[in-house]
Amino acid sequence: MEHFDFGSPEWEQRDRRWRATFVNSLSGFKSAALLGTRSAGGLENVSIFSQIMHLGAAPALLGIVFRPDSVERHTLSNLRNTGMATLNLIPSEHAAAAHQTSARYSEDLSEFKGAGLTPVYLNGFEAPFVQQSPVRAALSLAEEHLLSINGTILVVCKLLWAEVPAEITHADGYVDLGSAGIVTTNGLDAYHSTQLLGRYAYAKADQKPRLL
Repeated sequence: MEHFDFGSPEWEQRDRRWRATFVNSLSGFKSAALLGTRSAGGLENVSIFSQIMHLGAAPALLGIVFRPDSVERHTLSNLRNTGMATLNLIPSEHAAAAHQTSARYSEDLSEFKGAGLTPVYLNGFEAPFVQQSPVRAALSLAEEHLLSINGTILVVCKLLWAEVPAEITHADGYVDLGSAGIVTTNGLDAYHSTQLLGRYAYAKADQKPRLL
């Protein structure tokens, strides 16, 4: 076993990229999704994000963490300017294309074109969805919070609309993303398929764990 003291001189002496990769992957598996936006001038943008979290169901809210906006962040800028974005989960066969959207394209070149993905417009929403995604949702900007500890920005979005294959939505509302081949990510560049181990009944202190 190795031990790492994040406050030690030894830790600070390690390569900066090594430290970032280690900490990013240490926190565990995360959602991987493409956020689709469009600029006020109509330019389409799509970018992969792994810092997405469920914040609540009533109202339905998602949180997205953006890196500090000390450099140009097209997705964040578009979201601020238009108030709209789409969430598109990634099927395994398109993981490479999704990863390609993290490249630094110039503002006048759409990541859709650069990564070989197809924009599609649904249900009257102005932000583009990803045609290759089987699970898609429309988002609107609700509020944002600057985290002073490191300059990152927590953006809170409302879920407005979603499209999900009927065969992966269970009677109790559970969306079985694994059966749709949706990938997850660990760290900055590792993508994983998933396999359901089991769903458990509501946990009670006087009962043993029980599979549904």
